[in-house]
Amino acid sequence: MLSDSSLAVLKRLLDTPGPSGFEAAPARVWREEASAFAEVSSDVVGNSYAIVNPGGSPTIMLAGHIDEIGVIVTYMDDNGFVYIAGIGGWDPQVLVGQRIRFLGTSGDVIGVVGKKPIHLMKKPEEREKATRMTDLWVDIGARSRVEAEERLRIGDAGVIDAAAIELPNRRLVSRSIDNRMGAFIVLEAARRYAETAGNARVVAVATTQEEIAYAHGGGALTGANRLNPAMAIVVDVSFSSDHPGLEKKELGDHRIGGGPILPRGSIISPVVFELLRNTASQLGIPHTVRAMPRETSTDADAIAMAREGIAIGLVDIPNRYMHSPNELVSLDDLDRAAALIAEICRRVDNATDFAAR
Repeated sequence: MLSDSSLAVLKRLLDTPGPSGFEAAPARVWREEASAFAEVSSDVVGNSYAIVNPGGSPTIMLAGHIDEIGVIVTYMDDNGFVYIAGIGGWDPQVLVGQRIRFLGTSGDVIGVVGKKPIHLMKKPEEREKATRMTDLWVDIGARSRVEAEERLRIGDAGVIDAAAIELPNRRLVSRSIDNRMGAFIVLEAARRYAETAGNARVVAVATTQEEIAYAHGGGALTGANRLNPAMAIVVDVSFSSDHPGLEKKELGDHRIGGGPILPRGSIISPVVFELLRNTASQLGIPHTVRAMPRETSTDADAIAMAREGIAIGLVDIPNRYMHSPNELVSLDDLDRAAALIAEICRRVDNATDFAAR
């Protein structure tokens, strides 16, 4: 079970704003925690590294992206209203009426997302159409453009202003679970590995820019090129299928609290997949398998194709309400994923053969 101190670290990470391209604040929190048991460094794209057993071999990369979706200031009008674009994939419907915390140059700036009230929409088609990002503005309490520009600049980023909370049955709710939670799990797995290290040199990496750059690699690609690991395990979220409106025939049966999801297929190394599945079974860790016929749409895609190719595994956490102000996961699933990954790292040595046969 996650310790109280580990849970406090997780909540601190979740509550620290850091959208793609602006991850410095949560990355500092991550490195501060990692420095207690690992050699810590960072790079020019913002990746953070925590090395455990630095003289060991082979090198294993554990990657979880630390960025979250957010918004960016694009324009401020004469009345002081702020207009925004999305950083990462948004459903604009969930932004209506939310509070936004902008990362201003002189400190955080709070605003509320405004939209034309439904009472003033006279035509049925206007009431029924989906909200677009261009229909929204953010009210920061400014009375003019000059006043707004004293507090914000074009290009300032923001996130939904919502803190992590716990629900019954060890459910955790927060924005930024995708994927600050993954960055936490690789940190926790590295910490547990440090307590009883094996032969491998294990490097946990809090990668950047996945929400905007996974198609061309982002921080995951530069991190993999730097480390040149023999094996990598990526941790991310995936859709749970235990709430209304989802089709198990398409997604499979993956439940909150049912353990981590182990994707199979696509670019996943068969050797790493079998290591994950067999180890989970031997440890009695509940898990499910998800078929991945194409790309994974995670950092795993970039890492697998880095340098001459890297044996890649993916561990997903079932998540409800992805890319919303209130994503939901099970703390038990996080704990199980960290335990599984730490043990995998202990079982890999220079005799482990990752070549395709």
